[in-house]
Amino acid sequence: MTAFRVVATTEHFIVLNKAPGISFHSDDGPGLVVLAEQQFQMKLYPVHRLDKVTSGLILFATSAASAAELTRLFTQHKIDKYYLAISLDKPLKKQGWVKGDMVIGRRSSWKLLQTMHHPAVSYFISKGFNDLPFRAFLIKPFTGKTHQIRVALKSVSAPIAGDTLYQAAAESRVYLHAYAIKFTVYNQQYSYVCKPDEGERFQQLVQANQLQQWAEPWTLDWPSYTANSAANSVTSLLAKNS
Repeated sequence: MTAFRVVATTEHFIVLNKAPGISFHSDDGPGLVVLAEQQFQMKLYPVHRLDKVTSGLILFATSAASAAELTRLFTQHKIDKYYLAISLDKPLKKQGWVKGDMVIGRRSSWKLLQTMHHPAVSYFISKGFNDLPFRAFLIKPFTGKTHQIRVALKSVSAPIAGDTLYQAAAESRVYLHAYAIKFTVYNQQYSYVCKPDEGERFQQLVQANQLQQWAEPWTLDWPSYTANSAANSVTSLLAKNS
């Protein structure tokens, strides 16, 4: 398995499909940043990151100026990201908001709280299948907290398959994939979709042609979110069940 494959290159950034199990930083040997710089023979500027267990789309800026601009877009939540996940468990709800503050728990895991001071905010939709033994989730995070999506699905009783840190059974990988991204930078609109290519369950999903409805996830009817709406509407599932 290679660490990544190249999805796109532009004047201002490159897009990679990161393999699962590859560290972003160089913890035990060269990480994704170093490996990408070695392949492209140039300095690259990280503007966001993925967990080691997560595969999929990640951007690197090719200059300090483009890094500053992309970082500004991320900070202002003007880059739309969509994640694909699989769970073997039935969720408490099939779609909806998951909101709440997050704090560090045991074994480097995180917990979702009932409070909404600086909440992690995600919206998800999902679908089950007659001939596949799992449920697929499409998640749009509106904030960028550590382990946000993993905690969100655990909070609705649907931990991501293979995510033993959040009480799922062990699998060949953690079934979380950065599936699509859409943004406008320097007056040019970009959108990328990358189907997962690692993991038997993801392969079953792709081969059954079950991603067709989610082929362009930004065209779906996603609700809007602002910080003010969080203050006025506490919809954390944990709060409902406390």
